[in-house]
Amino acid sequence: MMDLNGLRTFERVAATGSFTAAARHFHMAVSSVSRQVSALEESLGIRLLYRHTRAVTLTEAGRQYYEQIRVTLEQLNQATESLKGPTRAPSGTLRINSPVAFGRHQVVPLLRGFHKRYPDVHAELLLTDALTDPVREGSDITFRVGQLADSSLIARPLAPMNYVAAASPAYLLDHGTPETPQALTDHDCLLYQGEMGRQRWYFQAPGDAAPTAFELAGSLYSNDADSLLQAAILGQGIVLFPTWLIDEALASQQLAPILSGWRCEVVPERRMIHVLTTDGRLRTPKVAAFMSYLQDVIGDAPSWDKWQHPDAPPAS
Repeated sequence: MMDLNGLRTFERVAATGSFTAAARHFHMAVSSVSRQVSALEESLGIRLLYRHTRAVTLTEAGRQYYEQIRVTLEQLNQATESLKGPTRAPSGTLRINSPVAFGRHQVVPLLRGFHKRYPDVHAELLLTDALTDPVREGSDITFRVGQLADSSLIARPLAPMNYVAAASPAYLLDHGTPETPQALTDHDCLLYQGEMGRQRWYFQAPGDAAPTAFELAGSLYSNDADSLLQAAILGQGIVLFPTWLIDEALASQQLAPILSGWRCEVVPERRMIHVLTTDGRLRTPKVAAFMSYLQDVIGDAPSWDKWQHPDAPPAS
């Protein structure tokens, strides 16, 4: 008799390429994951995985088997969820993937409100700036910034990425307020430096056909946006950040906006924040409820965008 738990465990190992990741997903010991997969292989009479020191890979038979059961398990999950019926409150575990800074500043508060509305739904929040595959990771909801690759995922726009250049009142008092983007070359610009290298800042005045890129320098570069934000609050220099990250510091007057006559970004094109899910997961009560909750709370005018440049065109 086929063990359904063994199938689910194998699917997670195959999707993540890791016994450890599967164990973390199911909140069980790695040894238990290994035993379940071994038992499945024994019952099938075929080897599904090659076990290496640091990772596991699928055999050809394992790859074919994974592709077949992945769809079946997804359908089974949908059928199980549908038994709860429309009259029952959403419940279960909602797995969410988000970029680190956006997760800390916006998703965590959203989840608090969502849990108040639906106390039977518990969240698992994975914060990473790495580009992940929501299907392989088993995510119900994925927040993503920027251009999206063509895929079978359902992508709903959440909000535009609107940026603000800002510095602390103390910094501006000591160093003066730059009146143009060109004047930033004489200032301490705190720059994000990630996998794509050190960011450039782009400024576009009303009427300009395209933004102008500026390669700037400063006393601190970091791959952690919150560290740069804290440094700016302490008076170290100027930052250029999206409104969803910097809105609280602006509201508390720890930072003051500058260069408000220009639209600014860290890439040439305007970008959106999207919420990704699959058609199957969208049909589950917990995911449908969360998507509806996002629309109720954020709507067409996110609260953090009160700092948006007034002449900024809508994101496309």
